[in-house]
Amino acid sequence: MKILVLAGGLSPERNVSLSSGAMVCQALRERGHQVALMDLFYGLDGALNGENLYVAPIPDAYKRVARETPDLEQLRASRPGPSAIGDGVLEMCAGADVVYLALHGACGEDGRIQAALDLLGVPYTGSGCLGSAIAMDKDLTKRLVAGKVKTPQWETVTVTEENITEIMERTKLPVVVKPIASGSSIGVYICKKPGELQRALEASIKLGGRTVIEEYIRGREIQVAVLGDRALPSIEIIPKEGFYDYANKYQPGAAHEVCPAHIHKEWEKAIGNAALAVFHTIGLSVYARADFIVTPDGTPYFLEINTLPGMTPTSLVPQEAAAAGINYGKLCETIIQMSLQVRKEGL
Repeated sequence: MKILVLAGGLSPERNVSLSSGAMVCQALRERGHQVALMDLFYGLDGALNGENLYVAPIPDAYKRVARETPDLEQLRASRPGPSAIGDGVLEMCAGADVVYLALHGACGEDGRIQAALDLLGVPYTGSGCLGSAIAMDKDLTKRLVAGKVKTPQWETVTVTEENITEIMERTKLPVVVKPIASGSSIGVYICKKPGELQRALEASIKLGGRTVIEEYIRGREIQVAVLGDRALPSIEIIPKEGFYDYANKYQPGAAHEVCPAHIHKEWEKAIGNAALAVFHTIGLSVYARADFIVTPDGTPYFLEINTLPGMTPTSLVPQEAAAAGINYGKLCETIIQMSLQVRKEGL
């Protein structure tokens, strides 16, 4: 099969995406497929023949995730023109049997590239444009699923320099402050003191201002992937320091990950059912990963769901799949096969 892996792009999660794309490309090549890895933002980047990408070596730098997020302004300045899609990208997509989306965050996980590929008639992996757009919006997702699963109380605000004081005065601590549409814990702060809340709100302005202020739930951080119509074995995240932020997610050894999670069977079933309820309520397909905090009495509180979860060396979905007897390469192929079927069905 001729497969184009799209990665990179203009998201704060760009480096994570490149790592995911490199791993997927390598695994699918090892299984005998003709696979090219392409950066959504840079495209062909001066290459005379896009077909060369199908035999090009995978850059070693892509396989590791830097501790720091990329400088997007510097990235934009490095290439002329306003488009977020590089030269030759759509043409390369049209020439592939399927596009494997290894993109994360804005312009990759928010439904826009899915809509473009739908209009081109090109099959791609993962959920469709509408479900992707809904899942990317934490406020809208919580509104839709609040009657089906437990979720922490929350407020969505647009933070400005002028209203920070007013927001602080009405916010009851402790809370979690997070951007409305971001992933990899970028811009996420746990605030237990007024000073921490102020710093979090000030930081949120730099990420666009649209912010979810969520009740802090004390418990165990447990995540579960959905593959098709089943929940995979859950995984518990135990950071060695702090919480499961960007650095702890992608630096090997920064967090202790237990899969399957050491929890009661009843808890496992409840978390899996909650993940499936969210998955189906917002119209997702193929695969996703839902994040929960589970309280000491076993109650799962839904936080968010990711439609294109990471596939890096430290990512969680591959670990959950392995616990279910599905190795990395088989997982990638399964995602492709399921995706081709749902695209055929018009989903």
